[in-house]
Amino acid sequence: MDINRTQIQRLRFILGDQLNETHTWFAEPCGQTLYLMAEMRQETDYVTHHAQKVLGIFAAMRLFAERLRSKGHRVQYLSILDSQNQQAAALNLRHWQTLTGASCVEYLEPDEYRLDQELGKAAQEYGWTMCSTEHFLTDRSTLSGMFTGKKTYLMERFYRQMRVNHGVLMQGNAPLGGQWNYDAQNRKPYKGSPPLPALPESKLLLTPLWTEIQQAGIQTLGEPSSEAFPWPITRLEALDLLKQFVEHRLTWFGDFQDAMNTSEPFLWHSRLSFALNIKLIGPLEVVRAAEAAHKANPEAYPLHGVEGFIRQILGWREYMRGIYWAEMPEFGLKNYFDHQRPLPNWFWTGKTKMHCLSQAIGQSLQHGYAHHIQRLMVTGAFALMAGIDPNELDRWYLGIYIDAFEWVEITNTRGMSQFADGGIVGTKPYLGSAAYIHKMSNYCGSCQYNRQEKLGDNACPLNSLYWHFYHRHREKLRNNPRIGMMYPTWDRMGEEQQVAILAQAERNLKRIEDL
Repeated sequence: MDINRTQIQRLRFILGDQLNETHTWFAEPCGQTLYLMAEMRQETDYVTHHAQKVLGIFAAMRLFAERLRSKGHRVQYLSILDSQNQQAAALNLRHWQTLTGASCVEYLEPDEYRLDQELGKAAQEYGWTMCSTEHFLTDRSTLSGMFTGKKTYLMERFYRQMRVNHGVLMQGNAPLGGQWNYDAQNRKPYKGSPPLPALPESKLLLTPLWTEIQQAGIQTLGEPSSEAFPWPITRLEALDLLKQFVEHRLTWFGDFQDAMNTSEPFLWHSRLSFALNIKLIGPLEVVRAAEAAHKANPEAYPLHGVEGFIRQILGWREYMRGIYWAEMPEFGLKNYFDHQRPLPNWFWTGKTKMHCLSQAIGQSLQHGYAHHIQRLMVTGAFALMAGIDPNELDRWYLGIYIDAFEWVEITNTRGMSQFADGGIVGTKPYLGSAAYIHKMSNYCGSCQYNRQEKLGDNACPLNSLYWHFYHRHREKLRNNPRIGMMYPTWDRMGEEQQVAILAQAERNLKRIEDL
């Protein structure tokens, strides 16, 4: 593109997770404003990402640039192979400021601390201005301000305030239905009924883009998608997916949101997290669509399911972002249990005899996706019980999932999943034996290990690791009120059984690569 330097007065930078078409920046085209977008090795290489994640973000960026141009905006787009691409955010922005001579340089508020620091430092040096992404329902300091002077944060208090602030599922000043939270009703296993609706058909083939990614030498994991790309990469596709979710899946989302099934990787989940996290669609749009469905037809869209879905977005998503900005960068160094064990190699292949882990990891490698219970109570719980280094687990989660960006990944992984923060995010460690997996899935029926056994070569490794974790961290956990009867139960087993269980766990940890 030939740049007439005298015509460019304002330069605006857009990152790959800032594709918000409704932003006020784009209200009216201006010939003196140039939008800069770049596919950067800085973003592809800080961890090894899933192939579908790199494909999805680059494809969405390219289509977003085309959309802006179709609306009359001027866009300078730097592909991953472009010789003018400096491959880093601040370097690209400074380079194009020099080329154009733009007197005004603006960039959108980064969601990740590392980019915020990089662009913030350059902004101080060169006089750039940071603008809001106009996406989130809170600003960076909302949560920390709400809990000023408190040692811990309480998601429930935050969530209730968000409901009040935005008038969501409210009846005057009271929650609709008389309760704030219906989570207890959302824990049913899925056994094939009711039948799941078909997934929306994908049409866009990204083979040429994948060829470019390979030519650039970008290292990825997982599969790029053998057919048409399965994730929404435009705003229209995201809105259509939201519509289909509300019409065909929201009804049963609540009942089965924690369920796991070998033949159904997505079950009743919306699959909207990727579109939300790159800002193709806004959180309040999603919340209002679910709320409107319930109000229009309460019988077809039960309150417990709609509330559970809304809580994930209006509550948990905003809450995690608030904790991220309140606690970084120190949060990324926390390791409350001092776990140091390397991540087993089979986390990268899914080749383990534990069927629950094989299923969750294999699905993640195939689709770049697993829902919250697969992440928390399968891969996460195993890593916690096995004492995996949270640094290694952070990198794995951040890379393998298409919706993973550090602001939402690290708080869920190092906080909720691994309790490495010592209780900032959650009030207790989340772990489970085979009994939980069997209750919420059909995984155990196809497993080489026996879910009912704690001891022996055929015993499910989760059962001994479960008690081993509680035993080795007794000093840190025994006074936790949410641990409840764990230690009295352990103590009642007697010394002989305890010794046998601990020895079984130690054998499992020594042969962790062969489990």
